[in-house]
Amino acid sequence: MTYRSIHFGAALVIAAAVSFASVHAAQYGDTPAAPAAPRAGAQQPNVPTPRTADGHPDLSGMWNGGGGGGGGQGGVKPDEKGNIVQLTRARLCAQSQIDAGECHPGVNAERDAGMNQRPAHQPMYKPEYWERVQHLDREGIQEDPAFHCKPAGVPRMGPPAKMVQTATELIMLYQQANLFRIIPIDGRPHDPIKSQDTTWYGDAVGKWEGDTLVIDIVGFNDEGWLGWPGWLHSNNMHVVEKYTRSGNTVTWTATVSDPDVLLEPFEMPARTLRLNPDPKATFIEDLPCEERDAVHIVTHERG
Repeated sequence: MTYRSIHFGAALVIAAAVSFASVHAAQYGDTPAAPAAPRAGAQQPNVPTPRTADGHPDLSGMWNGGGGGGGGQGGVKPDEKGNIVQLTRARLCAQSQIDAGECHPGVNAERDAGMNQRPAHQPMYKPEYWERVQHLDREGIQEDPAFHCKPAGVPRMGPPAKMVQTATELIMLYQQANLFRIIPIDGRPHDPIKSQDTTWYGDAVGKWEGDTLVIDIVGFNDEGWLGWPGWLHSNNMHVVEKYTRSGNTVTWTATVSDPDVLLEPFEMPARTLRLNPDPKATFIEDLPCEERDAVHIVTHERG
């Protein structure tokens, strides 16, 4: 997701103002006590996979929900000495703190949320890059390009919210920042000029491997991040996205190869998207990003 500093500042104010229960529910999406109704467009047994005239799965549609990508390991809880253990979904207070009126979980809500969002696995960097990665992580608010109105870039931006498929192209539309990508899917090779450019989204070409659309992307700049904990990449990064539709769901995966900085390829956390069956479903225009908060933020880290 794209971080916007204007939203970030608002989130801090809200977190300080609301109760622990509402903060906890908003950040972690707790399941309500009553059984939830099935999500619209959820995969149902024996739902056939729609196909185009040429026999390939049709990826067209509005794809909502599904989540994933964070790969969180659960929330955080301090022991009696204040040491953090990632066991629960929120920082809990000792009974003595509650009795004394000193339980203020909202104070740590932002940091705890950051801990919860850290994936269970991370890119394996060459030793000479770990110090830089740790610096970017510690100084995330100042260093993260997405905090300063720059694109999230590929593959950090993840899969699109809507796709329109033709015989030769896949048009990807993103709710965030009103972005779009147009990917040729007719098996053509990389453009000899565009593939040498250095851009946020790279030069992408797609081809079908069975029922999976495989998108090969090169030609990146080195300004983007793979993820918010300071996961940098070089301009020699190579990304392979895969889209597989089964019934009313699409599975998205992305593999990052970057021999300049990584010891081995890195698998982004997979995401499963669900089809929105509402024919009237549409986007709401995303407001332009205006960076106004960074100079007023006194903390450096996000989690």
